[in-house]
Amino acid sequence: MRKYGHTVVEMSGGRKVHPCTSIPGGLTKGITEEQRQEIEKMGRWAIEFAQFTLQAFNDIVLSNKAYLDLILGDIYTHHTHYIGTVDENNKVNFYDGKVSVVDPDGRRLGKYAANEYTDWIAEHVEPWTYLKFPYLKKVGWKGFVDGKDSGVYMATPLSRLNAADGMATPLAQAEYEKFYSTLGGKPVHQRLAIHWARLIELLYAAERWVELATDPEITSDNYRTIPTATPTEGVGIVEAPRGTLTHHYTTDERGITTKVNLIVGTTNNYAPIQMSTKKAAQSLIKKGGVISEGLLNMIEMAFRAYDPCFGCATHSLPGQMPLEIVIRDVNGKTIDILKQYC
Repeated sequence: MRKYGHTVVEMSGGRKVHPCTSIPGGLTKGITEEQRQEIEKMGRWAIEFAQFTLQAFNDIVLSNKAYLDLILGDIYTHHTHYIGTVDENNKVNFYDGKVSVVDPDGRRLGKYAANEYTDWIAEHVEPWTYLKFPYLKKVGWKGFVDGKDSGVYMATPLSRLNAADGMATPLAQAEYEKFYSTLGGKPVHQRLAIHWARLIELLYAAERWVELATDPEITSDNYRTIPTATPTEGVGIVEAPRGTLTHHYTTDERGITTKVNLIVGTTNNYAPIQMSTKKAAQSLIKKGGVISEGLLNMIEMAFRAYDPCFGCATHSLPGQMPLEIVIRDVNGKTIDILKQYC
């Protein structure tokens, strides 16, 4: 599946990693009918693979009561807001539409276009990290807490499903309905359910793959519109596997970038990641208990579910990684400070 995905990227993008055919106004080349047929064939296989994966998940995880109890348990549960891009019918969309915002009760607070993101999203700063904490400006920052009064939100596969009214393809829609009927209705707050939501999106992506590959316009030679004016500012939003990506660029009279603001997947999820890690640690680590590797793995499960990428999300380029670790005793008294590059 991974190989096929890279093959499609290489066909249209020129190379598998960091495609190079994108230029202002479109692409440097289109795809041939022969390539289109190959892409369609791989896409139809991808649908079968996604269905197989969902069946394996059903047989291995959902059929195991212990696993299902773990998913539905309180350890990995948080009641936050959710965001995700939807089309005009409020169905999940990765590329085109508006960002839907729903509260912990599943009530839609509104939708915003890419150029309206600053009306909805603000960023909180803490002194102990280079990464910022986005929150819903219309709700406000109340700290790392759950609830409708807290502006903390999540942007993951689960978030996209919670923020939408359904999937835009039939097979994925059937899995979407099974998802919510199994987990007790919308919205689902259990963070481990992100993995199941990711599989449903895998099926949706495969179905869309075939839809696009069979679109008569896909082999058109109209793959670039040459710009006739110098841009001054642009904002774009797409959905990546780990969450919503917002890119905001300002340019000068030569079209050279002068200002950039990026809010990427891990940045969106940084606040709930802290909350999930803390809750799992407090729930699992008990006084006098043995801190085993298995227990630490269960704590790690709390943040792995968000698929974090801190290399992409940090906002600092010092050339080195300044690091300061403060070690305190049980009463909070500092007993040692370790520093590197500070």
